[in-house]
Amino acid sequence: MTKLDEIEKAVEQLSPEEMAKFRDWFEELQATLWDQQFERDVKAGKLDKLADKWRADYNAGKISDL
Repeated sequence: MTKLDEIEKAVEQLSPEEMAKFRDWFEELQATLWDQQFERDVKAGKLDKLADKWRADYNAGKISDL
């Protein structure tokens, strides 16, 4: 049995209250991991092209307020 199989089995056995706590914890973990990945991508310059395009479109008047 893999570690993932063990985790899945354990999660299936949680009470509704435990499941709610687990879900909240997991959502927070996912948000934290996403934030960390986003920061790495920004530092690596992976979003520079998007920012440059936005600036060019904004300066050209192609972007309006919602």
